Amino acid sequence: MTVLRTSCNLCEAICGVLVTVENGRVTDIRGDESDPLSHGHICPKAVALRDLQEDPDRLTTPVRRTPDGWQEIGWDAAYELIVDKLTGIQNEHGRNSVGVYLGNPNVHSLGALTHMPTMVRQLRTRNKFSATSIDQLPHMLSSYLLYGHQLMVAVPDIDRTSYLLMVGANPLASNGSMMTAPGFGRRLKDVRKRGGKVVVIDPRRTETAAVADEHHFVRPGTDAAFLLALIHEVISLGAARPAEYVDGLATVEEVVEPWTPERAAGITGIPADVIRRVAREFAEADRAACYGRVGVSTQQFGAICQWAIQVLNIITGNLDRPGGTMFPRPAVNPLLGLGRGHIGVWKSRVRGLPEFGGELPVSTMAEEILTPGDGQIRAMVTVAGNPVLSTPNGRKLDEALGSLEFMVAVDPYINETTRHADVILPPAPPLERDHYDVIFHQLAVRNTARWNDAVLPKPAEARHDWEIFRDLGLAFVRRTPWGRRRVEVTARLRVPPRRIVDAGLRIGPYRLSVAKLRKSPGGIDLGPLQPALPAALHHKSKRIDLAQRMILDDLPRLDSLNELDGQLLLIGRRHLRNNNSWMHNSARLVKGKPRHQLLMNPDDLAERALTDGQFVTVTSAAGSISVEVASSNDIMPGVVSLPHGFGHNRPGARLTIANQVPGQSVNDVTDAGYTDAVAGTAAVNGVPVTVTAC
Repeated sequence: MTVLRTSCNLCEAICGVLVTVENGRVTDIRGDESDPLSHGHICPKAVALRDLQEDPDRLTTPVRRTPDGWQEIGWDAAYELIVDKLTGIQNEHGRNSVGVYLGNPNVHSLGALTHMPTMVRQLRTRNKFSATSIDQLPHMLSSYLLYGHQLMVAVPDIDRTSYLLMVGANPLASNGSMMTAPGFGRRLKDVRKRGGKVVVIDPRRTETAAVADEHHFVRPGTDAAFLLALIHEVISLGAARPAEYVDGLATVEEVVEPWTPERAAGITGIPADVIRRVAREFAEADRAACYGRVGVSTQQFGAICQWAIQVLNIITGNLDRPGGTMFPRPAVNPLLGLGRGHIGVWKSRVRGLPEFGGELPVSTMAEEILTPGDGQIRAMVTVAGNPVLSTPNGRKLDEALGSLEFMVAVDPYINETTRHADVILPPAPPLERDHYDVIFHQLAVRNTARWNDAVLPKPAEARHDWEIFRDLGLAFVRRTPWGRRRVEVTARLRVPPRRIVDAGLRIGPYRLSVAKLRKSPGGIDLGPLQPALPAALHHKSKRIDLAQRMILDDLPRLDSLNELDGQLLLIGRRHLRNNNSWMHNSARLVKGKPRHQLLMNPDDLAERALTDGQFVTVTSAAGSISVEVASSNDIMPGVVSLPHGFGHNRPGARLTIANQVPGQSVNDVTDAGYTDAVAGTAAVNGVPVTVTAC
C-alpha cells in the first residue's frame, strides 16, 4: 500500500488530496491536511477521481466513426486523417471554415494549458469559441477595462474581511469560482466568528444563502439596478474614498444619479430601506468585499454588473487592501504568457457579435455552422467540452454539428457533442498526469504553490493531453508552409510541461523550481495576499479609469427593466456533486436525492394549478422540455430554476457508446439570441418562460 499526495483538479478549489494505491489501483482518496490552501478539505468530486480512472465508458484509444459504428484507429493514423481533412477543407473554403470550441476542463489541465494554444494557433481561424462566454467573460472584461489585463482579477480576501457581500454567487456549491477558496464553508464561519457579516443577494435561497447572516431575493437580470443603487448611496453618504490613482468618480456620480434605492426596489424586489442599509454597512465596514459570480455574469447586463461590483469595491477604498479585494501573487505568473485582452477587433459573421481575447461568443456557434456563405464553419475541433449540453439552444447546435463535413474531438468520452465527431482522441485521466495549477493560483485567496507528480503510471498505449497536442501540432507543421516559424513552433511543441513550469517558477517572484516543490509535496505556503497597486496595473498610466465608455454607453439599456410584472423567469443552479456537463455517470456523485427537477415557488404552482412532483412543460422562445417540478420556498416567486449542464437520458444513466441520444437540458430552453449587448455573453439567467402541465 502506498499513499501519494496530489491535488483534485476538477474544479477551481484545487484541494490537496491523499491517494492510497494498492496493487496499481486507487483504494482511497481523502483530504490532505498538510496542504496550505485547502487544509484537508475535499468535496465528493475529489473522491470521484477514482471513478474517472476506472470508468468503463472512458475511451483509452482513438476511435473513428464509420457506417458500422465506432472503430479503433491508431494514433498516427488518426493524426494524419485529421490533418488531411482539416487542411483540405481550409484549402477549399478558407482558414475560417474550421471552428474550435474549448471546454472548461482545459484550464484544469497543465498539459492543455501549455500545448493546446500552440496547436490551435496553427489552424489560423477566427472562429474560436470557449466556455468563457457562458461563464466568466464579463468578469474578465471588467478586469481588462479597469486593470489592464483580462486575468488580473481582484478576489475577496475572505480570510481577513469583516463584511462579505455576494451577488449571484453560491460558493458552497461551486467551492469558489473566479476565487480559489477551498473549504469555503469553514472560511465563511470564520468571518462570522470574528464578528463579520455575510449578505447574499440571489433569486434562490442557495446553500450559501442559507448560512449567511442575510439573504435577499432579487428578480433575475436586475442585479445591475441593485448595484448602481448601492453606488448611488455610497456617493450620497459622502463615503466615496477611492485611491489617488483612480479617475472618473465624477462621471460615475453623474450616471448613477437616477438610480435611487426607490427606483431599484421597484425593479429588483429588494426594499429601498434594505438597499440603503447594505450600502451604509458596506461603506462603514473596516474591511469589506463585494463578489459576484455566474448569476450576475450570465445575464443580459453582465458587463454592467461586473463593472459595478468593481466600482463599489474601488470607491469604498476596499480594492487592494487586506480584507477587501486583492490580487494574488502566484509563483508562476500566467499573465506573462497570456495576452492582455482585446474586444471587438473582429465580429461574428452572421450576427456581428464582438470577439473578446480572440474568441467569439459561443451563442453564435450554431448559426456560424448552419448559415451558408463565405466563412461558414464546415469542420469543428472540440477540446474537453460538451456544448450541446452546456450552451444555449443545444438542440440547434446538435443539428449544426450533425451537418459538418468533418469533426474531431479531444475528449475521453462519447457524449452528446462528441457523438458527431469523425475522430475522437482520448487523453489520459487526471491521476496519470503531472499537475501544477497555473491559472487557479492566480485566483487564490492565499499565495501557495504545489507541484504534483502523477499518482499512477500511464499505460504505454495512452497519451497525455499535451502529447496529443504536440503530435497533432507537429503533423500540421509537416503539412503547412510555416517558413521561419517552423523551427519555433516545433521547438515549443516539444518542450514538456514540467520544463515550462520550472522555467516559470525560476523567473517568478519567489525563485522556486519544480525540484524545490517536489521536496514539499504538500505544497509551500507563500503567505497572505499583499497590496500591489498601482505598480501591478497593466495600464501604461498606472491609473484606473472608472468611466469606461463601453459600459457607460450601455447604461440606457437598463431603462428597459420594468417594475415587477409577474413574468416567470428561468435561472440555472449548480450542485456540489455535479461537475457542469460531465461526471453524471459516476454512481457516487448521482446517488441520493434527485437534483434534476424544476424548482418552483408554491404560490406559482397554485396559480397554475400544478402540484409538487408533476411533470410540466417549460417553454421559451428557444423551445420546450418536459421535467418534474418540485415545490420550494427557497425560490423567489416568479422564478423557476433548472440545474446547468444536466440533461443525460436519466440521472445516473451510463453513457455507453451504444446509447447516445441527447436528453433534456436546461440549455434546450435558453435562447442563443438572448445575450449581453456589450460582451456578447449568453444570457442563461432571467430567460422568460411559461410552465404548463404536460
